[in-house]
Amino acid sequence: MSRHPEILWAQRSDKVFITVSLPDAKNPQVKLEPDGRFTFSATEGSSNQEYSTDLELFGKLNVEGSKVATGLRHTVCELQKAEKGWWKRLLKAEGKAPPYVKADWDKWVDEDDEEDAAKPTSGFDMGGMDGLGSMAGLGGGLGGMPGMEGMDFSGFNAGGEAESDEDEEFPESKNAEV
Repeated sequence: MSRHPEILWAQRSDKVFITVSLPDAKNPQVKLEPDGRFTFSATEGSSNQEYSTDLELFGKLNVEGSKVATGLRHTVCELQKAEKGWWKRLLKAEGKAPPYVKADWDKWVDEDDEEDAAKPTSGFDMGGMDGLGSMAGLGGGLGGMPGMEGMDFSGFNAGGEAESDEDEEFPESKNAEV
């Protein structure tokens, strides 16, 4: 009897990401059909345990536009949707998905955030973070907040020496050892 591998999924309006998590998979086979059927099979480990799954997806697929990449720990599939749009769920069947089918939160993007996810980041690149020399222009300690130019901060002891407690009187403890 075969087991089911862990399936992680996420989507965009034009594609679905499916990651089959199966370390040490041997001979992984992925079959895609235009009607939305996704089939995976492989054996795993030295015991050659069989793993397989057959999923009827929510919508139809563009098989030619889809990609499959097999690695040592995962088989990653980028499936092109036949029609652009957000699916209500991964599987055609209503109700709770099988326990081995889970959301891939590393790739997940909400429908409202898809445009932001497609844009490149704001250019925030720390490189190798060697020296952090590029952080000089971030204004750390320089300039201050607008409108605060005339304020006197001399009484705040920010970063100066700690104030001395020598003048304060503390009662001596009767049980203290010195």
